[in-house]
Amino acid sequence: MTDFRPRNGDTPASPKSSVAAYGLIGLEIAMLLSWSAGFVGTRFASDHAPIFLILMWRSLVSGLVLLPIALLFGPKIRFRDALEQAGIGGFAMAGYLAGFGLAIGLGVPTALVALITDMLPLAVAVLSWPLLGQALNGKQWFGTFLGMAGVVLASVETLSLGSVQPWAYFLPVIGTLALAASTLLQRRFRSRDMPVYQSLCIQCLAAAAVFSIFAYRDGGVAPVMAMEFIGGVLWLVVVATFGAWTLYYVALKKSSPARVTAVLYASPPVTMIWAWAMFGEPMSWMMVAGLVVSLVGIVIVARN
Repeated sequence: MTDFRPRNGDTPASPKSSVAAYGLIGLEIAMLLSWSAGFVGTRFASDHAPIFLILMWRSLVSGLVLLPIALLFGPKIRFRDALEQAGIGGFAMAGYLAGFGLAIGLGVPTALVALITDMLPLAVAVLSWPLLGQALNGKQWFGTFLGMAGVVLASVETLSLGSVQPWAYFLPVIGTLALAASTLLQRRFRSRDMPVYQSLCIQCLAAAAVFSIFAYRDGGVAPVMAMEFIGGVLWLVVVATFGAWTLYYVALKKSSPARVTAVLYASPPVTMIWAWAMFGEPMSWMMVAGLVVSLVGIVIVARN
């Protein structure tokens, strides 16, 4: 007669654990959608205002919302630490956002921009050699070349259409490299232990200052008094900035970094479907194949 009683060490799944598991999955789905929302929101807003004006108001509103929290809570902000974080915001955040924002504004497919910026682990691995003296191993080199090959494969059809200048495809690459270099150099900064809401506040305000120069050159810094512009900026602030980063840190507390990173690797396919449904952007089997190849390369590098 078979004994169906639980053996020693076997613990049947409780209702609470099931709820927690489903809750984690729901959290990860929300994080994935909000992460992709930054690219989609930029694509939407770029039809109604210059890209630097959009990025300036996104950064400015985000920084001003965080400012009272940064000043009233947490440790006192030292001037030197503020300067370091302002430098990161002016170089890395402004460079990263401008890179993918300008590319989208110039017509580079949104999903392809998301794929290129999602290759941050590859950029960090490559730059860690000259900046930190940490050489890549064989698997990391293989993953890097695989990731780059996937981007080329996904770009072939869009390049053949001839509607976008070839140099526009390098803009998100430059932005991603700027963010990767800043990520590595922050290890040497005294302000690396500053609370996230304080560093994010300073970086947003510094990025807004940089964007304001280019926005003024393009026609002015005054907001466009239209619902499309206001809605696009609010979408980027609430969903793409605060929503994505809040969900990201909550997910890190509920799960492991490896799992959270793996979830974010799915953002380019989600962005591709979203951009195709909303804006009619191209989605072909060649682009899908390129996405898959690149994601495999990214995973290989990230795990090593």
